[in-house]
Amino acid sequence: MILSAVITEADEGGYVAYNPETGTSTQGETFDEAVANLREATELYLEVFPTSAKSPAIVTRFEVSHAQATSC
Repeated sequence: MILSAVITEADEGGYVAYNPETGTSTQGETFDEAVANLREATELYLEVFPTSAKSPAIVTRFEVSHAQATSC
């Protein structure tokens, strides 16, 4: 089964990994560790909550404008 992984850098260091198909998430000190941890977490999740194979999530990027912070 091929699933998606969304990996982002954590503010405190390391990486956060998320699988949108199952909702599992985890973290790791390195990119590779985060992916390995996500694989393990997702496999454990699927043992308890089996699901049929479905298409991987579509991951894309988009731009937003951000408002400047105002002081009160």
